[in-house]
Amino acid sequence: MGFKRMFDAVECHEGEELRVITSGVPSIPGNTVYEKMIWLRENDDQFRLLMLREPRGLPAMCANLIVPTNNPEAAAGFIIMEQTEYPMMSGGNVIAVATALLETGMIKMVEPVTEFNLEAPAGLIHIVANCEAGKVKRVTFKNVPAFIVHQDAVIDVPHIGKVTVDIAWGGMFYVCIDATQFEGLRLLPEQGREITRISSLVTKAAMDQLPVEHPDYPGVGITLSIMHEPPTTEGTYMRSSNVVLTGDVDFDKPETWTGALDRGVCGTGTCALMAVEHAKGRLKVGDDFINEGLLGIQFVGKAVEETEIHGHKAIVPTVGGQCWIYGYSKWVLDETDPFPNGYTIGDIW
Repeated sequence: MGFKRMFDAVECHEGEELRVITSGVPSIPGNTVYEKMIWLRENDDQFRLLMLREPRGLPAMCANLIVPTNNPEAAAGFIIMEQTEYPMMSGGNVIAVATALLETGMIKMVEPVTEFNLEAPAGLIHIVANCEAGKVKRVTFKNVPAFIVHQDAVIDVPHIGKVTVDIAWGGMFYVCIDATQFEGLRLLPEQGREITRISSLVTKAAMDQLPVEHPDYPGVGITLSIMHEPPTTEGTYMRSSNVVLTGDVDFDKPETWTGALDRGVCGTGTCALMAVEHAKGRLKVGDDFINEGLLGIQFVGKAVEETEIHGHKAIVPTVGGQCWIYGYSKWVLDETDPFPNGYTIGDIW
């Protein structure tokens, strides 16, 4: 057939497009999913590029590769892939992976509740899936500890001025930005360009002025941001919008002041925001934290306990949400394809 590579995938979304690849990658060495992720990043990054760049992907898309796990407590492992990195953890992707595994029968579904563990690069993630009539109605996961590392830090942002931010870990490091600092800005789909413009500038300035590194994962620092504003829907805690940088931001080049808006809610971002709210005394252990994304989709978070990680006061968060399968696909790479790593074009990238 002339194909160099073939992959099978389950296409899911929770607003955000979240691809779950179930076959097509040879055995990956490593004792843990973290080690497998490092190997894939260093030896076969073509796979991530093929799945996320055009013609198979788009800027806002994420992908997950199902891999065997050596952990006897885990039902499966998965490696998370985004446009610029291999995250240690991602809430929306956890929900997509759990949904895909259950609704395709790769993990046996037990109604009304199925419980199991998944191994992410960040470690073991406990899953509680509420199921009905063969469908996954909600996936709730217990995340790694979330903590704040910079609280109410004032940074100088070129072209904007002084901006107050919080830096928190929720499975990734987030620049948490209160959107009410910017006159006229609202977290609405029609303001997507302005959200990404401001977020990219603030994120770049924070990366330059507030360097951080996770104590357990050398080299893992700030990679993205999440804006938040007071709730617009009754019963929710806040509204938020996550922006992933899709390239290097240059303060002298306005065409680089962009990124990919998370169409969903962002699970690790929700955990980072909960860590900020808890650190500021506004969110107590056991309180519901309902976070609403740009499209009105909601995740329900909760700080279930307090803990400490390398000297940082932290919370153990849970997040629950729903994901929907919208297709099944088989992707191929033709031997004569002139773009073996996919491609990007400057109009949307």
